[in-house]
Amino acid sequence: MKQTLHSVTILLGMTLTATLFSSCKKDDDMPPEKPYTFKVENVLNPQPFVASGTFKGSGTPPVILPGQSVSFSFPAGKGQAISFATMYGWSNDMFFAPANPGIALYDDMGQPVEGDVSAQVKLWDNGSKINQAPGMDNPHNSADENGVVTAVDGMDAQGHSFLPADQLVKAMLAYDADQSTFTLTLTNISGGTANETPLSPGVWAVSNFLGGSLLGDMPLFTPGQPGANGLQPLAEMGDNSVLGAYLAEHTQVATGLSPVVVVVYSGNIKPIFTEGQADYGDGLARIAQEGDQADLVAALEQMDGVKHVYVLNPSNTPVTPGNSAEAQITVAANDRIAFATMFGSSNDWFYAFDDMGISVNEKGDLTGKVKLWDNGTEINEHPGAGNHQPGFNPGAQNPESQPIMAVSYEAYPALPMVQEVMKVTLSK
Repeated sequence: MKQTLHSVTILLGMTLTATLFSSCKKDDDMPPEKPYTFKVENVLNPQPFVASGTFKGSGTPPVILPGQSVSFSFPAGKGQAISFATMYGWSNDMFFAPANPGIALYDDMGQPVEGDVSAQVKLWDNGSKINQAPGMDNPHNSADENGVVTAVDGMDAQGHSFLPADQLVKAMLAYDADQSTFTLTLTNISGGTANETPLSPGVWAVSNFLGGSLLGDMPLFTPGQPGANGLQPLAEMGDNSVLGAYLAEHTQVATGLSPVVVVVYSGNIKPIFTEGQADYGDGLARIAQEGDQADLVAALEQMDGVKHVYVLNPSNTPVTPGNSAEAQITVAANDRIAFATMFGSSNDWFYAFDDMGISVNEKGDLTGKVKLWDNGTEINEHPGAGNHQPGFNPGAQNPESQPIMAVSYEAYPALPMVQEVMKVTLSK
């Protein structure tokens, strides 16, 4: 099996060595060449969440009363989970949430989970207030408690009884295969039970998946530890604003970069791609979809006007966050330079200069000249959370045929800007 992006998103933290392949076309009449260093650094500071949000009821106040439901949608790939939290309204500091890392969204065979997942919902005590008898008459005036988050299994520490959470909250999952998105519907079914209660506005989160594991495997709370990051206001007062703001601040797509192809050329050519036109069929699609540079390197080596082709990390080690790759390249006056590397957590995106590349005279920090491009050969899913992306499902295909265009950042609010992901430099 050919190398896929699965290798691009593994080995997080490995120190990358500067290795290269070079193909040269020599001519005694060519101007003299000089050595320079082309360097790509992955400067991303990975955040724990790839997607997050809040939810609330439709009334005033916006609670979810017995018999009412609330739904929210989110992207996810194989290995990711959904976590949420909502207050047991007629309590002092209890909340409903799944156990960490959240509700499993794919089964052991990699198939999406649909239907009733209520059994994965649990009731938790935040440990910040001493519990009083739950119910409409709860005065919510108990003393503070310097406790920790614990699961409530039938009875709390003060001896109050509770039904299993799945008899109070129903959770249903639906799946949209086109975009690898799920919709979770929570229904308050506590009406008429001994634990009737409204549910508060809540929060939800999907953790980033990088290097074969979740970056946030305890997304909203840690059992045995005090509630943090705004969980206390939610558990005590149903106020989701603090925790929601924390999640939003720490939500950003995390990614590795594939081995970097660098080409030195002369003349008025566009060796890798042309903006607004379809992929040439020379191998760029394999970089953009799988992080595999072999076909593009072979095509470039045979292209008129191309003088040198370099591959940073030809052994297919990824440029992961905190690491870099570089190579010494040789260029002559009036030469141009282009490069391509996959945005690893995507279906078919790649980083590159404009289609004409840059002049060798544009030395120093070139990051401002880099753009994120959509190769147009696979349907886009939410970056970092699409089940057709090779980091989740190597070899999966979801083809389309569109011209190569710059990626719209407006469509993906959690997408980091170029300068947040990489730094590209050319220096003597």
